[in-house]
Amino acid sequence: MPPNLSRKIMNKRHIKRIQFYFRPDMGKAVIWEKKLKNAIKILFSNVSILNANIIPKKSRAPQLLIALGGDGTILEATQKFQHLNPLILGLNLGRVGFLASVRSPKYFSSALSKVLRGNFHTISRMLIRASIIRYNKTIFSGYALNEITIQNLLGMVDLRVEVENHPVQYIHGNGVLIATATGSTAYNLSAHGPIVMPDIKCFIITELLDHNLPTPSLIIKRNRTISIVVENFRKSNRFIIKKTGEEADVILATDSERIIALKKGDRIIIKKSERLIRFVELNKNYFFKSLQEKFEFK
Repeated sequence: MPPNLSRKIMNKRHIKRIQFYFRPDMGKAVIWEKKLKNAIKILFSNVSILNANIIPKKSRAPQLLIALGGDGTILEATQKFQHLNPLILGLNLGRVGFLASVRSPKYFSSALSKVLRGNFHTISRMLIRASIIRYNKTIFSGYALNEITIQNLLGMVDLRVEVENHPVQYIHGNGVLIATATGSTAYNLSAHGPIVMPDIKCFIITELLDHNLPTPSLIIKRNRTISIVVENFRKSNRFIIKKTGEEADVILATDSERIIALKKGDRIIIKKSERLIRFVELNKNYFFKSLQEKFEFK
């Protein structure tokens, strides 16, 4: 295989600690966690299995995190564990599973065996870092693997989008999202944005229901800085954010996990994160096979 900076072979001796992540209310995931845990104990007795779903101390971080579920569950896993930098093996129990390393449960056991024997590659995916500046102070900073969304939940918002301080879009509509290539097949695709191969490190700017003349999505090089200014919206406080109790009309969401209420005049600064998320890759052309399955290409 030719050298590639985003892919490399890992030796099995690197994997000493593993952990499972899943939603406890998902019955299929609970069953598969028990099956795979029992198989590991029998076939790989030297591998330590940490308690599922509990975020450990950095000194006891899992080297392999096995996410059981759909793309939403895998996103949750990356959000909760990204500071520990584990290798992520996504086992799909949802629909197509763009983020999953294995789409079909019938291959779960054999795939995990390959990984623990060192027969796999890794693909590194870019994270976005978003900061909210309010009255010249940073009030929030967070990460996203798929996208950062700025959106009026039930109305219009005026946004000014800049790249390196140059205005590129004025939006009078529902909002805007900044996606990674990984997120190009998620909300960005639903908003008619382009599909980008996940090993390409870039930003995708896609407007949401703009009432101005529609602007095509923009693909921006990863080393650029994107700024979004919340210029105006009608304040009605129709929603309350459950975790914080804040009233909200316009919000910022990171992968739909963290939600922050925005105010007029807020500036959101978006940059490439210094962190990368490492996924297991077992099959050549896995991304194209996922596209073929989703769109039923013949």
